Amino acid sequence: MTQQNFNALLSTINDIPRVFRDGSVCSTSANLVQVRGLCSFGQVGDLVILHPQNAPSVFGEILALRETVVDILPETGSTGIALDDRVSHLGPKRIMPDNSWLGRIIDPLLRPLDGRPLIKGPKEVSLKASPPAPSTRKRFGERLNSGLAAFDTFLPIVKGQRLGIFAGSGVGKSTLLADLAKEMQADVVVITLIGERGRELKDFVEDTLGPEGLKRAVIIAATSDQSAMLRRRSAWVGMAIAEYFRDQGAHVLLLADSVTRFAEAHREIALSTGESASLDGFPPSTTQELMALSERAGPGAIKAGDITAIFSVLVQGSDMEGTIADIMRGVLDGHVVLSREIAERGRFPAIDISKSVSRSLPNAATTEENETLSQARRLIGTYEEARILIKSGLYEAGSDDATDQAIKFRPIIEAFLSSTRLTTARKAFCLLETCLKQCRE
Repeated sequence: MTQQNFNALLSTINDIPRVFRDGSVCSTSANLVQVRGLCSFGQVGDLVILHPQNAPSVFGEILALRETVVDILPETGSTGIALDDRVSHLGPKRIMPDNSWLGRIIDPLLRPLDGRPLIKGPKEVSLKASPPAPSTRKRFGERLNSGLAAFDTFLPIVKGQRLGIFAGSGVGKSTLLADLAKEMQADVVVITLIGERGRELKDFVEDTLGPEGLKRAVIIAATSDQSAMLRRRSAWVGMAIAEYFRDQGAHVLLLADSVTRFAEAHREIALSTGESASLDGFPPSTTQELMALSERAGPGAIKAGDITAIFSVLVQGSDMEGTIADIMRGVLDGHVVLSREIAERGRFPAIDISKSVSRSLPNAATTEENETLSQARRLIGTYEEARILIKSGLYEAGSDDATDQAIKFRPIIEAFLSSTRLTTARKAFCLLETCLKQCRE
């Protein structure tokens, strides 16, 4: 027996409960099940198994402890659960990642979705670990090539950065994340699909990642039809797996799509337990949950790796000032705004450069590159200021030299921002300098 198989066997044996504790259902509601008999040893966050008499067994999570009962959120709702049904206490779900998880697709309860057994590693990691101490964390690392012109110039991504992609539905958010998963430099890619469409998983794995991309990836999927318990837990599991590889010294690219669905799942659970609604219907604890999740990503401690995280933020009705968007903008190291107007005119990725910021600048670029970016941003800003006049036909050519130059620059920069498959950031900057030269000539 190999050492890996022996460790997997030992981990499986250690995961078997030493004592079996049972309770029984005493009441149910639309979302919650109350169980008696688990109060003396159950803890918030523990997992249980509910055993309905006429339905398959389902997992549940303890949300609240009361004097004589505990509140449990089942993974499939309370349909089919009856009074006095047996409930088995499992305790905290142990997350024991292993290097063999690369190339695997699992759900938030660590059940394999690709039909193969999942080997457990020898070491347990925490579902909600604390981030590295601020005094021990490294600074940002080197600039990463993405293969996309906008990211390799105006919005550079560096090792250890946390970036948000803000977009309404149907603007190309998931497609952009898929391109980054395939092209960006990383040792390991952890992809967390939180409340997204189930049909997208197979397309993402087979068409976007492909066999080579999947070899370095771990995918955690909780689709939109699944319970809030699984949708919220998928973000934590994805982060815990990323931290496992980071602590081995690897550079991890974490893609979470979308953090808004995580916040909505938390809202559903928090309101079920009696927390008051505020912040556009979100409970006050939402801010802390989002910030705690974001802070776990980023540069690691000395001698550890880094987690470069890209969170997609689904903005309701394309409102960039919504509660979740505002919270995430304040905690991330940059935000990329995808515009529906740009998408509708056929330019992808539909990044609005004038509203997007990467906080890795100016350090991520040289002095010459920063000057090039400044010139290009000035032209883009000048066009945006005069856009209404230009579109309505009220602007007369020759009235303003800067506006005339911005109008000439418009089709050139649009073509540049559509550029993909660029090999290096240096090549992208050379192409941008050529665009500026064409405009001047």
